[in-house]
Amino acid sequence: MHIVIYGTGGVGGYFGARLAQAGNKVTFIARGNHLEAIQKNGLKLKSPKGDYLVFPANATANIAEITNIDLILVCVKTWQLEAAAKEIKQVLNEKTMVISLLNGVNNAEVLGAIIDKKHVLGGLCKVVSKIEDFGIINHLSFEPTIVIGELDNVKTERALLLEKVFLGAGFNTKLAENIQTEIWSKFLFISTISGICALTEAPVGEIVARPMLKKMMREIAEEIVAVAKAKSVYLSESIVDKQFKIIESQPYNTTSSLQRDMMAGKPSELEAQTGAVVKMGIELGIPTPINEFLYQYLLPQEKRARSNRPEDRRPQTNVEIFTKLNRKTLFTERFIKKLTKSIRKNFEL
Repeated sequence: MHIVIYGTGGVGGYFGARLAQAGNKVTFIARGNHLEAIQKNGLKLKSPKGDYLVFPANATANIAEITNIDLILVCVKTWQLEAAAKEIKQVLNEKTMVISLLNGVNNAEVLGAIIDKKHVLGGLCKVVSKIEDFGIINHLSFEPTIVIGELDNVKTERALLLEKVFLGAGFNTKLAENIQTEIWSKFLFISTISGICALTEAPVGEIVARPMLKKMMREIAEEIVAVAKAKSVYLSESIVDKQFKIIESQPYNTTSSLQRDMMAGKPSELEAQTGAVVKMGIELGIPTPINEFLYQYLLPQEKRARSNRPEDRRPQTNVEIFTKLNRKTLFTERFIKKLTKSIRKNFEL
């Protein structure tokens, strides 16, 4: 199978390398120094599941150069998806399949608004990995998993074929009974931790170790579930408890990609995660006060990251200043109580 990895970051790099290792023809889309390193030295994967070097690696910055594509795995950031779809549209043949492995719950709709919906399947992935250096992908934790499914949940011939190909690449693969439930379950996990970890610049372990922050995290999750139910998405009654068991099982220093991007001053997936919860809540008449607080607090920083005007970028955010202080001082129970009181007052909780 000829597979194109559109976005060779932590996610695309990991799954693309494994698919190449299994004997599939894989072409990687990358940019800049990362692309140059892959073209020169191959794509190196470092993983507790076993290292692998894709060499030589087929890599380019221009998808228009590629023909006869069977599958495109879209692995960019959510805010890059629309532009990616416009590029992808020009190389599709009658049977090309397109799957987004991005965070967020609206990716299939974004793709389907630009390319013919017949090409689109639903999908998501679970893995913690990153670009360690140009041409090097480091798998840090989590059992690598891809979940796929037709948008109408029919187990078609092509969906069964993809399941076989992915299983052959050695990573966990699930052909979903209900792909929307799977996507929202992943969304619940990532959006529950992302906003509050970005706000505090603390790892997951520190959040769950502090009772009031953990309580706030649970309220975030409950708001997301309420929005999902209002959209008629099936989530089990025990979904929050199950997600918290997963959250609590993560290594202490686990961080989210949204958090890492914001801490580095880069554009993040704030709009597709916390922002999406708030906007869907408004549309559906579902209150989301904790998510709205996080969104409004983080939005100015997100806008600065997206600005091309140096004068719009402050040297430091309040969180950057706070984190120079001892965290034990910053996150005292007194501080958290004041923060909670402010949220309830300003967002009518």
